[in-house]
Amino acid sequence: MANNSIAELVEKSTMKNERLKAFKIGDTVDVHVKIVEGEKERIQIFSGIVISRKGSGINESFTVRRLVGSEGVERVWPLHSPSLEKIEVKKSGKVRRAKLYYLRERVGKATRVAEQEEQGVKPRVAGSVPPPQEKKHKESKPEEKPVVTSAK
Repeated sequence: MANNSIAELVEKSTMKNERLKAFKIGDTVDVHVKIVEGEKERIQIFSGIVISRKGSGINESFTVRRLVGSEGVERVWPLHSPSLEKIEVKKSGKVRRAKLYYLRERVGKATRVAEQEEQGVKPRVAGSVPPPQEKKHKESKPEEKPVVTSAK
């Protein structure tokens, strides 16, 4: 039992909780990655669509796909990797799948994902909503009988 609690403590200390809900599948993201070249360190940006997330806890990873020319390039990163500087969401996608592997067969405009519209709900202030009014019923008119004239 003691080994499990130590492992959980190590996992919790290395996990980056702000990244858990930062993005979802179908989002277009910029992944800022630290690149070490000799003694220099720089940040490289990889832009693309998140096509999958898998794993859980410290082992969670995600895949980002982009098109370079007519070639598709995919990269997989551990979500809690220290080499990731930040993950920036550019567009939020509206998808109905957990994995977007079908985008691998598509090229050009066919790889676009519909953009999800933000549903901003305006908070209401007390007294801003008018009280409900009583419904007025239509007044029924007495039925008029057609006048029949006889021609003799």
